[in-house]
Amino acid sequence: MARGGFEGLLVHESLDSQALDCGGAALLARITGLLATMPAYSQAHDSYATALLGTSEVLKLDGEGRVILPEGLKAHAAISSEVTFVGLGEKFQIWEPGRFRAHLEEARNRLRDLRNGSGVRTVAEPPRASGARE
Repeated sequence: MARGGFEGLLVHESLDSQALDCGGAALLARITGLLATMPAYSQAHDSYATALLGTSEVLKLDGEGRVILPEGLKAHAAISSEVTFVGLGEKFQIWEPGRFRAHLEEARNRLRDLRNGSGVRTVAEPPRASGARE
């Protein structure tokens, strides 16, 4: 994250999960890019800006790369003493380990349903040549 030129760690409550979304310059760029697609001062823009930027905190990393999570953020994610870090591209999430295991199982079930029911081709399946028979 230091390579991105962002000092610290941007952290906000996840919009969809009882977890924390975290990142550096790439996450901030993603959020500002999303906001740029919305009309300024619109209800959607202001709602996203409030939820993503208005409630975010920039946490300073110590010499070992650690941060101390504020109590409010810990309460949102039901974090007490242990956490699980989950990488998601330009951001990562911090979860209470038991909640993440349940979330992961739900995600795997949704993925199975999508793959089995919607005809979505998986990465491992090669595209069929035109005129190929079933």
